[in-house]
Amino acid sequence: MLSLNVVGAGRLGKVLGRLAQDSGRYRVAAVLCRDRSHAREAAAFVGAAQALDTLADLPPADLTLIAVPDGAIAAVAQALADAQVVRPGSVVFHASGACSSALLAPLTQQGALVASLHPAFSFAEPERARQTFAGSLCALEGEEAACERLAQLVVAIGGEAFYLEGEGKVAYHAALSIASNYLVTLVALAEGVAANAGIEHAVARRLLGGLMRQSLDNALALGAEAALTGPIVRGDVATVASHLTVLDKGQGALYRALGQATVELAGDRLDAGQQAGLLAVLGNRE
Repeated sequence: MLSLNVVGAGRLGKVLGRLAQDSGRYRVAAVLCRDRSHAREAAAFVGAAQALDTLADLPPADLTLIAVPDGAIAAVAQALADAQVVRPGSVVFHASGACSSALLAPLTQQGALVASLHPAFSFAEPERARQTFAGSLCALEGEEAACERLAQLVVAIGGEAFYLEGEGKVAYHAALSIASNYLVTLVALAEGVAANAGIEHAVARRLLGGLMRQSLDNALALGAEAALTGPIVRGDVATVASHLTVLDKGQGALYRALGQATVELAGDRLDAGQQAGLLAVLGNRE
């Protein structure tokens, strides 16, 4: 059984640690947080052997996960190197979606193998995440030998690994942010506009949720261009203009930006006159 240390046990660190522990192929040796009480709470969730608040106390491990905010990864890597607690040949990896394994360079000088492992998954609530993680795609990037060992970890926790070059990580993470975070923003935008119509919140959730699920399923099955419906792709300038009359300033700004992008997506399904008319209405901020 391989050992795993978790440095930084927020929602992602706790869930990955628990999944590794539950796999029966890994044993979480220690969980480390800046605050010992947080470490104890996380260790209880994970089932870890130790709860720590000092890097120097970390036991030797086959793998070390650094699950801290992106801005702290380099400093933690340097602190681990300074503490000399990472043994040669072990794997140290972080879980950032946007940053490459280059942030872990100080540890390579001590013989560690470095990589990054980023699950394309929302860890909003740890227990729910633990129960629903199976089948999630996980991006691996870094040294080949480290990625090979992390691919085994991904399989053990129920995920599916794919490989990504370091220079592609920022665009990869931007794509995920658009698909996940901005979808939530769209829900909030649509609910706010529905409230303008006097629709009760519970009804609006059902109304919008069903339509959004259908649209997402169609876009993923057919492709975005083929799945596009509505007034913009029909070239219905008057309807788009009427929408803008019932939106407040913030709602209108988002509607205009999304509308302009949708005109571009509609492409040659619109003739030149329809495109010009739509862009004129969507660009008019008076």
